[in-house]
Amino acid sequence: MDDTGCRQFFLEPTETYHRQYEALRAYFVEGRKLSEVAQQFGYQESSLRVLAYRFRNQVKANALRPFLFSRGTDDLSSNPILKRPPVRKRQKSPTAAR
Repeated sequence: MDDTGCRQFFLEPTETYHRQYEALRAYFVEGRKLSEVAQQFGYQESSLRVLAYRFRNQVKANALRPFLFSRGTDDLSSNPILKRPPVRKRQKSPTAAR
Protein backbone atom coordinates (compact mmCIF):
# COMPACT_ATOMS: atom_id res chain seq x y z
CA MET A 1 0.00 0.00 0.00
CA ASP A 2 1.35 3.41 -0.96
CA ASP A 3 1.21 5.76 2.06
CA THR A 4 3.13 8.59 0.44
CA GLY A 5 0.18 10.99 0.74
CA CYS A 6 -0.26 10.10 4.42
CA ARG A 7 3.41 10.74 5.17
CA GLN A 8 3.27 13.98 3.21
CA PHE A 9 0.33 15.16 5.34
CA PHE A 10 2.56 15.07 8.45
CA LEU A 11 5.84 16.10 6.88
CA GLU A 12 4.53 18.94 4.71
CA PRO A 13 1.49 20.44 6.49
CA THR A 14 -0.29 23.20 4.63
CA GLU A 15 -2.76 24.55 7.18
CA THR A 16 -1.49 27.11 9.70
CA TYR A 17 -2.26 25.31 12.96
CA HIS A 18 -1.09 21.96 11.65
CA ARG A 19 2.16 23.54 10.50
CA GLN A 20 2.66 25.19 13.90
CA TYR A 21 1.97 21.91 15.69
CA GLU A 22 4.43 19.94 13.55
CA ALA A 23 7.13 22.63 13.83
CA LEU A 24 6.82 22.83 17.63
CA ARG A 25 6.76 19.05 17.87
CA ALA A 26 9.94 18.76 15.80
CA TYR A 27 11.65 21.33 18.01
CA PHE A 28 10.51 20.17 21.46
CA VAL A 29 10.04 16.42 20.98
CA GLU A 30 12.63 15.55 18.37
CA GLY A 31 15.14 18.10 19.70
CA ARG A 32 15.96 19.45 16.27
CA LYS A 33 17.68 22.79 15.78
CA LEU A 34 15.41 25.80 15.52
CA SER A 35 16.99 26.90 12.23
CA GLU A 36 16.45 23.47 10.68
CA VAL A 37 12.81 23.28 11.77
CA ALA A 38 12.13 26.84 10.61
CA GLN A 39 13.50 26.06 7.17
CA GLN A 40 11.50 22.84 6.84
CA PHE A 41 8.19 24.41 7.79
CA GLY A 42 8.64 27.76 6.05
CA TYR A 43 9.16 30.01 9.07
CA GLN A 44 11.73 32.68 9.67
CA GLU A 45 13.88 31.52 12.57
CA SER A 46 12.87 34.55 14.64
CA SER A 47 9.16 33.83 14.07
CA LEU A 48 9.55 30.22 15.18
CA ARG A 49 11.48 31.40 18.24
CA VAL A 50 8.54 33.62 19.20
CA LEU A 51 6.10 30.75 18.58
CA ALA A 52 8.16 28.48 20.86
CA TYR A 53 8.39 31.22 23.52
CA ARG A 54 4.62 31.70 23.53
CA PHE A 55 4.04 27.95 23.63
CA ARG A 56 6.35 27.59 26.65
CA ASN A 57 4.50 30.39 28.46
CA GLN A 58 1.14 28.78 27.74
CA VAL A 59 2.39 25.49 29.15
CA LYS A 60 3.80 27.19 32.26
CA ALA A 61 0.55 29.06 32.87
CA ASN A 62 -1.48 25.90 32.26
CA ALA A 63 -3.31 27.89 29.59
CA LEU A 64 -2.55 25.70 26.63
CA ARG A 65 -5.06 26.10 23.86
CA PRO A 66 -5.66 23.15 21.55
CA PHE A 67 -4.26 23.27 18.07
CA LEU A 68 -7.23 23.85 15.83
CA PHE A 69 -7.52 22.78 12.25
CA SER A 70 -9.52 24.97 9.93
CA ARG A 71 -11.64 23.37 7.27
CA GLY A 72 -10.13 24.22 3.94
CA THR A 73 -8.76 27.70 4.67
CA ASP A 74 -6.45 29.40 7.10
CA ASP A 75 -9.01 32.17 7.61
CA LEU A 76 -9.35 32.68 11.35
CA SER A 77 -12.56 34.62 10.91
CA SER A 78 -14.36 31.40 9.99
CA ASN A 79 -13.69 30.02 13.48
CA PRO A 80 -16.12 31.56 16.00
CA ILE A 81 -13.81 30.75 18.91
CA LEU A 82 -11.05 32.91 17.47
CA LYS A 83 -13.19 35.87 16.42
CA ARG A 84 -12.49 39.13 18.19
CA PRO A 85 -15.34 41.09 19.66
CA PRO A 86 -16.37 44.01 17.45
CA VAL A 87 -14.65 47.29 18.10
CA ARG A 88 -17.07 49.77 19.57
CA LYS A 89 -17.28 53.02 17.68
CA ARG A 90 -17.29 56.22 19.67
CA GLN A 91 -20.51 58.07 19.49
CA LYS A 92 -20.08 61.59 18.24
CA SER A 93 -21.19 64.38 20.46
CA PRO A 94 -24.32 66.10 19.13
CA THR A 95 -22.56 69.42 19.63
CA ALA A 96 -19.40 68.39 17.76
CA ALA A 97 -21.02 69.02 14.37
CA ARG A 98 -21.55 72.71 15.04
